Amino acid sequence: MEEPGSAAAPPEGRGRDERSLEALSLAGGGGAAAAAGRQLPEGRRATLASALELEGTVLREGRLTQFVANNLERRIRLSGAPRGEPPAGGGGSSIPAIDPGALQDVVALAGQVAAQVDELLRNVHCGLQALTALSVGCIQTYRDGVESLGEAADLSIRAMYALVARCEELDRAMQPVPALAKRIRDMKGTLERLEGLCK
Repeated sequence: MEEPGSAAAPPEGRGRDERSLEALSLAGGGGAAAAAGRQLPEGRRATLASALELEGTVLREGRLTQFVANNLERRIRLSGAPRGEPPAGGGGSSIPAIDPGALQDVVALAGQVAAQVDELLRNVHCGLQALTALSVGCIQTYRDGVESLGEAADLSIRAMYALVARCEELDRAMQPVPALAKRIRDMKGTLERLEGLCK
């Protein structure tokens, strides 16, 4: 609970806070001091602060006063309990009784979750096996393609070398052709001259 000590606060809210603080001071045994301090605001503030210190921790920062109640959890629990019903356990934390049906439901749900997790793991395992098999098939196909490509390239290189060798042999075999062509041209010229003499 925070109580700003500035004079600019609304009169109604301040009066309400002061009345509640006075009730706390009277409950804490400071009724006479609070009654005497009604004429002195500073004395009233000191009396109320001392009464609050009996119920919790009071922190002051300038004109701002902060109050932290002791046993805040117990006070919240008491505020939520029905009126006229005493707190369970004499003011200690009460643990409600465990419902066996709820435990059975939790066990059944846990079994269902475990079965679903097992099925999910089996599906993931089957999917991973299928992906692994597909990857292995792709790698084997790639390997076979590379090997076939290497063999085809080797055969092509060998055929190219064979073609080059045959071309060289053909070139060597065609070397007498120019001399033979020259002789044919000479013979043709001689025949032309003979034909000219015969006419």
